[in-house]
Amino acid sequence: MMPGTQLTFADVNDDYKAFVDKFKPKKTTDDCYTPENVYEAVAAWVEREYGVSRADFVRPFWPGGDYERFEYPDGCIVVDNPPFSILTAICTFYSIHGIRYFLFAPAMSCFLRVDGLCAVCASASITYENGAVVRTSFVTDMEPEYVARTAPSLFDAIDSANEENLKKQKKQVGKYEFPMHVITAAKLGWMSNHHTDLFIRRDESARIASLDAMDAAGKSGIFGGGYLLSERAAAERAAAERAAAERAAAERWKLSERELGMVELLGR
Repeated sequence: MMPGTQLTFADVNDDYKAFVDKFKPKKTTDDCYTPENVYEAVAAWVEREYGVSRADFVRPFWPGGDYERFEYPDGCIVVDNPPFSILTAICTFYSIHGIRYFLFAPAMSCFLRVDGLCAVCASASITYENGAVVRTSFVTDMEPEYVARTAPSLFDAIDSANEENLKKQKKQVGKYEFPMHVITAAKLGWMSNHHTDLFIRRDESARIASLDAMDAAGKSGIFGGGYLLSERAAAERAAAERAAAERAAAERWKLSERELGMVELLGR
């Protein structure tokens, strides 16, 4: 994150982000432009696996481009990410014109009815430049003896490149944990979710928009505001939070019937 960047509530609150995301335009696989390092990982694998030259690779797919009118040099190999919605038509065109290809394809529907096609089922999860996450495999005509195969080393190469991108994209934003003397609506809601009662008395609280320490550090205030609590109210809040945390842990981990039977025997 660049210095001075203002974080929105969606950056730090998963529920709100999910709510906002519902109204964003849906991303389709035809809008998936490949991160450069992912493409490089794929191209390097193709070069090694098939003993071909990177100098022969061509990329005819870009916004507004026409792959049928693209000038394909003799001996070229198309290594690119085409629109998935017309993938069968693209592979058929290349098959008819004798153009070698190694193309990105949707992992769940890469068994295309095209003569001479082999599905390379790497099934690697790729986060594309538009943010869409697509489980991706490949199709090629460079393995005429096979109709389908696995590709563990290709998966590893793509997975490594994709993880590198995710680390760069991830904002290093920690969730705010306020002192026990501060209570927020989010924290009270969390307690309700875990069946824990807490009542904030009017005469033992004061409405606040931020903490002095936050303002001094140049950070935004408390989203939705909060309440500063008295010593007694803060102690009640601490006890309620411990109880909620214990319930949350119990909900995550439940004993099986066998384990409950063992507990009963131990009690005897």
